[in-house]
Amino acid sequence: MTSLLTNHSCTASTFSTPTLFGAEILSVDTNLVTNYNFPVSADWRYTQPSVNVQNATFCNVTVTYTHPGLNDTINVETWLPVNDWNDRLYAPGGSGWTAGRFILQYAAMAAAIQEGYATVTTDSGLGTPLSSEWTSLSQDWVVISPGNLNLVAFDDLGHVTLNDAATIAKDLIKSYYGHGPSYSYWNGCSQGGRQASILAQQYPTVYDGIIAAAPALYWAELMTSSAWAAFYMDSTKQYPRACELTKLTSLAISACDELDGVKDGLIAETEECRKNFSASDYIGTNFECADTNTTMAISAAAAAVAESMWDGPRFSNGDFMWYGFEIGADLASIAPTTCNRSGQQCVPTGREAFLQLYQGFILRDTSANITEVSPEEFDYMFRTLKRIFSSSMAATDPNLADFKNAGGKMMTFHGLADNAITPASTLSYYKQVSHLDNTTSDFFRYYQVPGLEHCFGGAGGQPTSMFEQLRQWVENGTAPESSPVMIKQSGNATRAEIICPYPKKAVFEKNNCTSEDSSDKCWKCK
Repeated sequence: MTSLLTNHSCTASTFSTPTLFGAEILSVDTNLVTNYNFPVSADWRYTQPSVNVQNATFCNVTVTYTHPGLNDTINVETWLPVNDWNDRLYAPGGSGWTAGRFILQYAAMAAAIQEGYATVTTDSGLGTPLSSEWTSLSQDWVVISPGNLNLVAFDDLGHVTLNDAATIAKDLIKSYYGHGPSYSYWNGCSQGGRQASILAQQYPTVYDGIIAAAPALYWAELMTSSAWAAFYMDSTKQYPRACELTKLTSLAISACDELDGVKDGLIAETEECRKNFSASDYIGTNFECADTNTTMAISAAAAAVAESMWDGPRFSNGDFMWYGFEIGADLASIAPTTCNRSGQQCVPTGREAFLQLYQGFILRDTSANITEVSPEEFDYMFRTLKRIFSSSMAATDPNLADFKNAGGKMMTFHGLADNAITPASTLSYYKQVSHLDNTTSDFFRYYQVPGLEHCFGGAGGQPTSMFEQLRQWVENGTAPESSPVMIKQSGNATRAEIICPYPKKAVFEKNNCTSEDSSDKCWKCK
């Protein structure tokens, strides 16, 4: 369905001032964009194929507003195709500490415009980042004064502005086209997956279809996990070289590749692999280290760090704190170290970011001098982060009854080689939702992707058909079963496989295909 425009004018007078409860609109600025070009890769779209945007024309409407009394200023940017609107709204998600209005989102928005969608993004009041995402946690917006965190900013980023942006976009769409969108969609990964999930949980009628990929649901746990490697290495004084950790990952993949019956360079049976593979068994194994161009042996320190990353953070008494990463994830990026020229002294690359985290969120003083954190202080950090983010950034409510009753549909995928957010967290959440509702698969499906890294990358395949499957589910009632992926093999070869909605697994049909066959028809979900 293509709409006929009732008002072609991309001027402020076209748009009535949006109505947003609890907000004061400060300005409505418009800009007609013509001849817009942007080659967009499938990696940046997560669940859609690549597209080369050429000569796009759209009306860019930026609404700036504030919540009176909260001293915030938020910008919502909506792009409206001048011709051939498909009657739908598309919202891409953020990344890291960035809500929106950055390169990854602009790429997704450009692709959406090319395909006829109106599309929207918000900066959630944090402004436009200088790079793709903020990695420093001592930004001015975090601590507004010594001892005081900017809790308003966390609420804005966490959930408030996500609903605001959708409300504003739908108002602008109605002014421009004469009616609102027939369907609205969200597509995000990481922070964008967290945003997607909070929308389903707290604002269940805003979007009809939601992609919540590799979602950062448990924000405090994620931040703790990101600090765990540096803390563990410093507290145990074990600093392996990157090549040792890379070799251990390679050994694990070789040992566990065929647990699913197919040799494809991926670990699909991660739980079974964890039971059968132990890093300590390979202490002393000789290999060629690319870092030093010498032969070296895997150290006890490398085995200990690897096991700790797979086990996950622990309290000082040894109790479970949070899940670890799956075997097959890139350990060298999870627990990076920097070594001097002689190789005798190595330090955790993430130490500075970890100390900034403690300095900003725990000490709440960006000028505080801190050089180390004790095990008991690490325990306290975790509990404090849980308290800080429980009402703002956490997206952990398993009750999706309102989203279900509104007719919403959600699809989630998580790469089993994710080196930023453990897929165990997404599985845990999905199990909680399913425990409350035994019809969960009627509106929410979760897919595990062997070999896929964080959102994209790695040897695992990108599920580029998933968004279209979501659309068919929302609009036609066609529930998605398997989703095709094209995985990377040695050289430039690829292999067609499928991923399946949990708890089903992709099973290779040996009776119908040989192990060399590369077709998704050789696979079934069982």
